[in-house]
Amino acid sequence: MLFWSIATAITVIACAALYYAAGRRMVNAVAGESHDPNNHFRLVLAEIDADLKAGKLAVAEADAAKGELAREILRHKAEAGGTVSAGASLGRMSLLVGLAAVAVVSFGTYALLGQPDLPAQPLAGRTDTAAQALDLESAVQRIEAALAGNPEDLRGWSVVAPAYMELGRFAEAARAYRRVIELSGPTPDLRTRLAEALLSAGDEADAAEAMTELRSAAASDPQHVPSRLYIAAELMRQQDYPAAAEAWNAVLSLSQGDEPWLNAARQGLATAEAGGEDPEAEQDMIGQMVTGLAERLASEGGSVQEWTQLVRSYLVLGDKAGAQQAYDQAVAAYPQTFDRGELDTLALGAGLTLNGAKP
Repeated sequence: MLFWSIATAITVIACAALYYAAGRRMVNAVAGESHDPNNHFRLVLAEIDADLKAGKLAVAEADAAKGELAREILRHKAEAGGTVSAGASLGRMSLLVGLAAVAVVSFGTYALLGQPDLPAQPLAGRTDTAAQALDLESAVQRIEAALAGNPEDLRGWSVVAPAYMELGRFAEAARAYRRVIELSGPTPDLRTRLAEALLSAGDEADAAEAMTELRSAAASDPQHVPSRLYIAAELMRQQDYPAAAEAWNAVLSLSQGDEPWLNAARQGLATAEAGGEDPEAEQDMIGQMVTGLAERLASEGGSVQEWTQLVRSYLVLGDKAGAQQAYDQAVAAYPQTFDRGELDTLALGAGLTLNGAKP
């Protein structure tokens, strides 16, 4: 009932305002002032003469202004009829009928289709049709077509590179990251992402290039942790345990004591110092890192990048259910689609669904 009262009041006010705006009236009339329109024209003419004498207007400008005033006087006399014409009355009557019809149709339609008692739905619970309809392959094809016509488009290369990674097209991802570096210049993060693409390809020649990129990234930023983590992990894969132990120590020296990767780095150092005797140590390290990160995000929250890292880690472990649960929690924490660009690309490319909905 409250809804209908408010809606009726708003409709009446809007219709009254429109009708009032369409009516004929004196603007800025003062009580007791003559309604003779010639008074207005006399005042304008006097102002023109005063400006001419004061030098504010040239003679030509004053003549032009007087000519325009004369045309306005003639137009006013032609329109003036002393009373409102029948056509004007008919126009206002049509306006009233039209306003009434709009109000009747609006209220009637809403009465049939509307649900004023329906409670508001939170953003996190709404179906994100745009994200669900995203076809990663089609999106990549559109970006590729755009890049073919504009190969200097830095933003396009920056978007397509991580998409290639999620599709498992690692060689193309490496090519895209190289192009980003060419266009924007190298940074530790870009070098590390390029190295990640090369390492994912699984080719030894690519692994050598990846290590070169990682060492360049670490050298350019003494505080850059991701590059050093990759270096340590790759040295472990190569079974160069003395070098791996040195790399783990370098990473641990940058720790503040609460990083999600801290336990994994400590376990890696222990394995490296033991000569790599535990073949499952690397998998266990990842598991411990994922558990610690998941617990922290669940209790304290975190950035969308950390949620993305958690989802990716579950996928690396082959735990799709855990990845889906983490993705659902991330969507609840960041309900706006534009906040989750890389996360949605990762999740949808891995076959996850929004809010756990069945595809």
